[in-house]
Amino acid sequence: MAGLTTHVLDTSKGAPAFNLKIQLFKINKLEKNLVGTFITNQDGRVDKPLITEDNLEEIEYELLFFVGDYLKNVNVDLDKRLFLDKIPIRFNITNKLEHFHVPLLLSPFGYSTYRGS
Repeated sequence: MAGLTTHVLDTSKGAPAFNLKIQLFKINKLEKNLVGTFITNQDGRVDKPLITEDNLEEIEYELLFFVGDYLKNVNVDLDKRLFLDKIPIRFNITNKLEHFHVPLLLSPFGYSTYRGS
């Protein structure tokens, strides 16, 4: 099934990142248009696809992860040492008939991502 999904894992806790805000934008030349705002569930996932196959376009997108708010909530002593606040990930949808999954592996001082399946 085509579409776009994501999930967030907190590698410092070895658990999904619950209650983390994510925004999705379409990037069209110099314009950045908000597609939607989402919150991760207890599995670190969003309850439904960010974009379904009917609305997926072959265009550049950006996921903006509000990790600072999440990290401050789960690490009370991190307020003064907060390194990451928002993580933008820009990527291209190259075939709207495929499923694109963009996971985020997060710790208070670093992150990684990849194209998942």
